[in-house]
Amino acid sequence: MVFIFGINGVAGINVINFINVNAAINTAQKQETMNSSVPLTKYGAELLKAELHQLKTKERRIVIDAIAEARSHGDLSENAEYDAAKERQAFVEGRIAELEGKLGAAQVIDPVTLDAEGRVVFAATVDLEDLDNGLKVTYQIVGLDEADLKLNKVSVTSPIARALIGKYAGDVVEVQAPSGPREYEILEVRYI
Repeated sequence: MVFIFGINGVAGINVINFINVNAAINTAQKQETMNSSVPLTKYGAELLKAELHQLKTKERRIVIDAIAEARSHGDLSENAEYDAAKERQAFVEGRIAELEGKLGAAQVIDPVTLDAEGRVVFAATVDLEDLDNGLKVTYQIVGLDEADLKLNKVSVTSPIARALIGKYAGDVVEVQAPSGPREYEILEVRYI
């Protein structure tokens, strides 16, 4: 029993029950996260698989060799090379676990096989015209891990993607941009 002293006196809290409740909440949250699917385009899944392969076959071996080399220098308590190699190992192993989790929960969508009847959906490529300045732009709506604005790939969670999802060519959407609201007309929706 732990006692907490407050303004009105002493209140007893059973620490074991407190820990058990928190453990149950954390377990439920982890299960919810594990059960949720991660949307990825076919190309995005291939990129993650390639990164995972690189980490498992090359990076892991490099880190193991670096740790062995650092150990050969003797005293590990003051060995900066050993500490750096162990930190790199933790990063590599963490990234491997993260990628395996994402790929295990992935819902891979090949845009070529989509039949959304002209509607903007995940993995669609959308041609837009900015109604304020007439500029035309093309975006593909992709998963969070594959988003890259330089390649015109926007995350499904981005403001522009959220505004576009469910709309059709000819529709006008308003996007809440950092510089203020912007209006776009959807010119064409493609599944490529």
